[in-house]
Amino acid sequence: MAVGVASGGAAGATSAFRRTLGGRPGLRVAYGLVGEERIMACAASSVKGSLNVGGAKAFSNNLFRDYLKSSVSYPVSEISSPIRAQHVAYGSNLIVRGSKSRDFSSKLASTNGSSKISEERVTVLVIGGGGREHALCYALERSPSCDAVFCAPGNSGIAQSGDATCIPDLDISNSDAVISFCRNWGVGLVVVGPEAPLVAGLANELVKAGIPTFGPSSEAAALEGSKDFMKKLCDKYHIPTAKYQSFTDPSDAKKYVEEQGAPIVVKADGLAAGKGVVVAMTLEKAFEAIDSMLVEGSFGSAGSRVIVEEYLEGEEVSFFALVDGETALPLESAQDHKRVGDGDVGPNTGGMGAYSPAPIVTEKLKCKVMESIIVPTVKGMATEGCKFVGVLYAGIMIEKKSGLPKLIEYNVRFGDPECQVLMMRLQSDLAQVLLAACRGELGSVSLTWSPELATVVVMASEGYPGVYKKGTVIKNIDEAEQVSPAVKIFHAGTALDRDGNFVAAGGRVLGVTAKGKDIEEARAKAYDALDVVDWPEGFFRHDIGWRAQKYRRMVAH
Repeated sequence: MAVGVASGGAAGATSAFRRTLGGRPGLRVAYGLVGEERIMACAASSVKGSLNVGGAKAFSNNLFRDYLKSSVSYPVSEISSPIRAQHVAYGSNLIVRGSKSRDFSSKLASTNGSSKISEERVTVLVIGGGGREHALCYALERSPSCDAVFCAPGNSGIAQSGDATCIPDLDISNSDAVISFCRNWGVGLVVVGPEAPLVAGLANELVKAGIPTFGPSSEAAALEGSKDFMKKLCDKYHIPTAKYQSFTDPSDAKKYVEEQGAPIVVKADGLAAGKGVVVAMTLEKAFEAIDSMLVEGSFGSAGSRVIVEEYLEGEEVSFFALVDGETALPLESAQDHKRVGDGDVGPNTGGMGAYSPAPIVTEKLKCKVMESIIVPTVKGMATEGCKFVGVLYAGIMIEKKSGLPKLIEYNVRFGDPECQVLMMRLQSDLAQVLLAACRGELGSVSLTWSPELATVVVMASEGYPGVYKKGTVIKNIDEAEQVSPAVKIFHAGTALDRDGNFVAAGGRVLGVTAKGKDIEEARAKAYDALDVVDWPEGFFRHDIGWRAQKYRRMVAH
């Protein structure tokens, strides 16, 4: 289903909040949204947290409900043609993995299988070099319309896997170099994986050069680049989130903490590599976090402003939606495990494992999240003059006391490791889906997913998320991947030593991923593969998926 945000006053266009109707494949109900929209320019300082709060009519949940209209729509039969690849030499030693010979009668996967892919094919460049980017390369390489996949800088594991041709010497911080590469190699789609290049404006420059780019502008990336910006947007457009205040003065922040009490959450305003959030169970821990960010400067300029917000109790889920500026297309649900240790103990990490779908995310809850959080965000960003194109990754807390979803934070890229399980389950042509987002055509797209459950278990370097050692040898990765056809190992932080051995080059190193008919089977396959990997200096959690298992037992009883 897709949710469209229409503009143009009382006579605004109808766009889609699509549901498949029982018994009739591909038939969808489209809910039209009519409302006044006034475009307001986003100031360049938006990344620093500035939000224009005057002039535009606030978009409320009541407005959404008041203007629901139903109509029937079908998927379009074809998506327009991508750019054909033209292979021109880049550097002296670049060998592109052979172009895939594909049957042009292949179909773009959809709920009714009727959307044909174009006979022209597209070459894709993925920006980044972690497990998320490996998963994207894997899905793109499987896309019938994708002729070749490049990944810059990539990593040794991605290169060895055959899922992409890695370009380690392409400077992704230099937009001119990226544009030159795209033109030389006929790249028809760029997919930006990490948040830092988006906040820095890489998508702005690529789009300006006429290169279709999946990823938001720097102004729209402020949703992740500044938590203060995100919170102000929530205030203005009535998006449910935790109560908060922003501070640059440590004394004021501590006074607010004393007034609110513990537990309480302290966040660095800017990008902090996933480490800028402290859930303080005591006042002392909150004071330490404030001093660390505002006084000691532990996160540099990213921590020069802090957000102090209420502690929400409940269950956290990851919610993803593709957005083309006006229309939002929700992806399947996922749930990750942030804490480093079994039983959800220890410090937060970037994620130690995940699974999809998350059984707690029912269709009713999905609709609620779309109506109350995703749609108002997409419309609000458009109203502010910052149309969002890319993937919105919402961290959602399902409150224990109310059962209702609240927005914890936004990311403007796929989650890691959630991307791994989503890409394992996606059966649609990812290249065409992302091109449709770039062209504002998501309203014509439906997605097909494997009915199987997927789970990923992260192998990390001993000591992570603290100090860890690099260069430790990892053996038997290929053998582990051969445990089952349902197993895929994504490389997040690997390199090759002089002897050709894989070695650890980061904190989170491997994502051992598997599919199964249920959570038990998927877990069993993943952990069977983990048992084959020979890496004494690595560790992993043994309880990934425990929430899904608990939910199954509850339903069974």
